[in-house]
Amino acid sequence: MLPNVNSMTDEDDFNLFRQSISGAKELKQDTVRFKKPVKTLVGDALCEQTKQHQAEFYFSDEYVPDIDTHGTVNYVRTGADKYLAKQLRRGDFAPELMLDLHGLNKDRAKDELAALIHACKKQHYYCACIVHGIGERVLKHKVPQYLVQHPDILAIHQAPLEYGGKGAVLILVDLPQSDEFRR
Repeated sequence: MLPNVNSMTDEDDFNLFRQSISGAKELKQDTVRFKKPVKTLVGDALCEQTKQHQAEFYFSDEYVPDIDTHGTVNYVRTGADKYLAKQLRRGDFAPELMLDLHGLNKDRAKDELAALIHACKKQHYYCACIVHGIGERVLKHKVPQYLVQHPDILAIHQAPLEYGGKGAVLILVDLPQSDEFRR
């Protein structure tokens, strides 16, 4: 019977390997094992958390700005062109997004307003319409009060009839880019 050449080669290789590592020291295991990884928020959960944070940060029920919410809502941020309110009133700006708040309470409306402003900035929309309805007039009074607290709102005005009249407001959002997106 012939000797198995493969087994001899394997044993020779093993002996050669042993000789080559004879002076090496064994390494101490220093790998740190963490507990279960913390799950990160993704998608809808992160978006919801961001909306909640923005709504809590910008929209306070305790702050009552000096704007008339019983008549025609009209606001232009300090330092912005006063002509913006007149342009909103005349319908010079067509809303690119519309938000309907019918049936929502104040807290849910705050979340939706924060999401609308975030969406406008993300999609580079300068003008949006918020339909709050008239009903018991809670949102009719609160929505403009919330909006003037947000630093990215340039102007607010009661919407023209074709966009909701007394039951809606048009807003202009301050976009960080140049005026190329504005009409």
